[in-house]
Amino acid sequence: MAKTIPIRMCTGCSERKPKNEMIRIVKTPESEIVVDATGKVNGRGAYICKNAECFSKAFKTKRLEHTLNMPLNSEMYEKIKGEIDGIEQ
Repeated sequence: MAKTIPIRMCTGCSERKPKNEMIRIVKTPESEIVVDATGKVNGRGAYICKNAECFSKAFKTKRLEHTLNMPLNSEMYEKIKGEIDGIEQ
C-alpha cells in the first residue's frame, strides 16, 4: 500500500503542494512566531511556499495574521523574511 503524501495550502498563493516542499511558520503557545524547519514545533502553523514572494503576499494581504490569529509587526516580518531567505538558498 502506497503511503499518502500530506498536502498543505500556501497562505500566500493558495497553491496546494506537498508538506515537505513548504515552510511552516508557527505561533507557539507563548505567542512567539518562529520558522519551523522540522515541522514538529508545537503551536498553530501556517504554510508558505519556499519563496519570498509568497511570504510577502501573505503578509500584505494579512492572511498570515488571520491564519496565526495574531497581528504581525514589521520587526517580526523582517525576522521571518530573513529566515526564509536563508532557507531559499
